[in-house]
Amino acid sequence: MSKKQQRAVPAANPTTTANPATSSTSSATVPATPTPTVKVMIVCVPDELPGEALTSRQLDKHFNVSGTLAPRFWASPGMWMWQRSQLVDARKGQPTYCAGGPARLLDLAGMRHAAGLGAGVRHQVWSRVVQGTRPAMPWPQLLQQHLADPAKLPLDEAINRYNNQPRVIAMRMHNAVTVGAGRLDLRELEMFQAGPVAYQHYRATTALAADTVITADGARLAPASDAFAHRVTYLEQATHYLAGIDETQRLLAVTL
Repeated sequence: MSKKQQRAVPAANPTTTANPATSSTSSATVPATPTPTVKVMIVCVPDELPGEALTSRQLDKHFNVSGTLAPRFWASPGMWMWQRSQLVDARKGQPTYCAGGPARLLDLAGMRHAAGLGAGVRHQVWSRVVQGTRPAMPWPQLLQQHLADPAKLPLDEAINRYNNQPRVIAMRMHNAVTVGAGRLDLRELEMFQAGPVAYQHYRATTALAADTVITADGARLAPASDAFAHRVTYLEQATHYLAGIDETQRLLAVTL
């Protein structure tokens, strides 16, 4: 996929311009299916790997991953002070954020519950913002159409079609006057449109599974694309896997 196509996801953060298709194209072969967006990875650390190896500088060596440790997990509130040394990159504060540690020392249930509650509030905000607008075509569908026939639907036209939909415009207008956590992620349009319960479940499961999981035996679980149906399939697999890990299994969150 060319650099232009990789950056063609419509604006989703304060630093992204309204029309992100500004970089030059390359001669790379366009794949039939767009690759999924992977920003955060959850790694199940093998038992034989010492704790001293769990640093950002060692990620590429041990997991073939270029990234940094992500303080994403919550430490268990019932943890003893002497157990803090078993956490990876623990921060101060309550809840105590860390990049990982043994599953028994992580408040995974609390993370999932909080993410679901926050998603319920966010969906209420989204519902008010887009009230009166018709359902919009999600970006992954338009990108798929472009990749299937670039001559019929050029990338710039696909971006314009997406950004000019009334529902997307309503979300963009909300973001234009909103700072911080109150902004709405345009990449979650399809998830929002699935309804409040589906969106809450999506955010709750994503809080633990992130965008991809590397299992203890090195297998990689990941969605086939950013389409919500593919994300759901991934979250089903990842949630089932993480629910079955031993409490001594060490987890590590990595930002790519």
